[in-house]
Amino acid sequence: MESIDWIVLIATLLFIVFYGVWKTTGSKNVDEYILGNNETPWYTVGISVMATQASAITFLSTPGQAYDSGMGFVQFYFGLPLAMVIICYTFIPIYHKLRVYTAYEFLERRFDMKTRTLAAILFLVQRGLGTGITIYAPAIILSTILGWDLNKMIIGIGTLVILYTFSGGTKAVNVTHKQQMFIIMSGMGVAFYLILHALPGDITFGKALKIAGASGKMDILDFSYDPKSRYTFWSGITGGLFLMLSYFGTDQSQVQRYLSGKSIRESQMGLILNGIMKVPMQFFILLTGVMVFVFFQFREVPLNFNPNGKAIVANSAFAGDYQQLETELSQLNKKKKLAVLALARRNDADPKLNAEIRALNTQEKQLRTKGQELIGKAQGKEKSSDADYVFIYYIVNYLPRGFIGLLLAVILCAAMSSTASGLNALASTTVIDLYKRNLTTEKPDKHFVNAGKFFTIMWGAVAIAFACVGSLFVNLIQLVNIVGSIFYGTVLGIFLVGFYVKFVKSAAIFRSAVISQLIIFVIYYYAIHIYPEGQEKLGYLWLNFIGAVLTLLLSIAFQSISRKPVCSTDQP
Repeated sequence: MESIDWIVLIATLLFIVFYGVWKTTGSKNVDEYILGNNETPWYTVGISVMATQASAITFLSTPGQAYDSGMGFVQFYFGLPLAMVIICYTFIPIYHKLRVYTAYEFLERRFDMKTRTLAAILFLVQRGLGTGITIYAPAIILSTILGWDLNKMIIGIGTLVILYTFSGGTKAVNVTHKQQMFIIMSGMGVAFYLILHALPGDITFGKALKIAGASGKMDILDFSYDPKSRYTFWSGITGGLFLMLSYFGTDQSQVQRYLSGKSIRESQMGLILNGIMKVPMQFFILLTGVMVFVFFQFREVPLNFNPNGKAIVANSAFAGDYQQLETELSQLNKKKKLAVLALARRNDADPKLNAEIRALNTQEKQLRTKGQELIGKAQGKEKSSDADYVFIYYIVNYLPRGFIGLLLAVILCAAMSSTASGLNALASTTVIDLYKRNLTTEKPDKHFVNAGKFFTIMWGAVAIAFACVGSLFVNLIQLVNIVGSIFYGTVLGIFLVGFYVKFVKSAAIFRSAVISQLIIFVIYYYAIHIYPEGQEKLGYLWLNFIGAVLTLLLSIAFQSISRKPVCSTDQP
């Protein structure tokens, strides 16, 4: 990195931190610290909701997902707009009417304290893990590409976020999200333009799409009913819908964003803004990854985008095999470039040429997979994926100086935005649902504000510690969603029963939630975890649907059994 990149990067990050502290320091009561005094306008609610979900993983891993598998991942978000409508008309009015600080307060009023505590603990476990991942993701990738110390990066990112979240609570998170999203989307727009600008002079955007389509990267919709497929139209509007309902409707990191709205209408408008903008935003990020793929049709493609991979295998017994694969890939790239240029210069479709390009891409993928397997063997693992490194590899090696600092700022801003929401929600839930609820003596408001600040630091330390011992197992955007899918279905099921099934009481819902969560653990282990990536027996999105439906049906069954009269026989 050049001096100008460092200046852009450091200036951007310091501006975010100091702006957040300056605008929000000195919260005097719980309403101000947790709900921002309900002063957040609808557009800030919408931006903050998007920024919470758009972590660094989104901007590092999603382009790599598109490079590897194409645009099909966008189907994951198909259930989101419908989820926003359901939440707007069911969840938000109830939360605002009850004037809750957290979503889990509703559960005690509807059921009992142990149900509230169970849901809060499930949230704390999965969000604590998720927040650690949002710190770890950019740190591991940037440290690998740039040679920075991993643990120092993790501690640095975590500390910056803790500073302004500790200072201003929800209001600090909301106001910094606006600046972060502006930086993020501006940076992605610049990156997209620079990718297109770097293509050969006669390759227009239309021709780039033609090349991507011939390579199978523009296959957006999959209407198959195969439950093993991770991303299909049906899994998106069922499993994806249940995941989005749970994430936006019951996850405190999101609920807290719209609970801070000025009114029910402002909160609803903020979520509708997210519902309108989120799918196009993800489509654009995926399309950026597809354009990176097209860009590398005219450049030498590395066998592995993770530079550490080559270094590891070079010092192993597999160095010769890896070098042979590199030679084969180089020869293949020359053939593919000729075929792609021939396709771009044609004005009509050529099925034979399309088939040749797809065959060459399949061969390239096979060579890259063999390279990953060699790296995995050198590391003592099954396989070493490099999809998360594709976009950052492009940024560092092909962007003009100055723009590298901007794109790194985009990635770190995204990490900070989602991490701040996570810490804010973890602290709020711990204070309101566990600490305050179990106190036997009255305490002043200031006490709970200080407790919120303490738990912000505590959860920040937990997230940093988890990130420091974390491991990169799979594509990060999938890892975060897998962690969420394991827990979200059960939690959503509890809320759905609370909202819609009025006759179910506390004992039935508590038992059904515990059993449902245990069953989900078993399903995840035996249908997903023990199989290599791509060979699972069940797509992980279905866990959300199964968990919610199991909780719902079991609670109805338990309640129905308990309501049946006990039969007795007369004694002679």
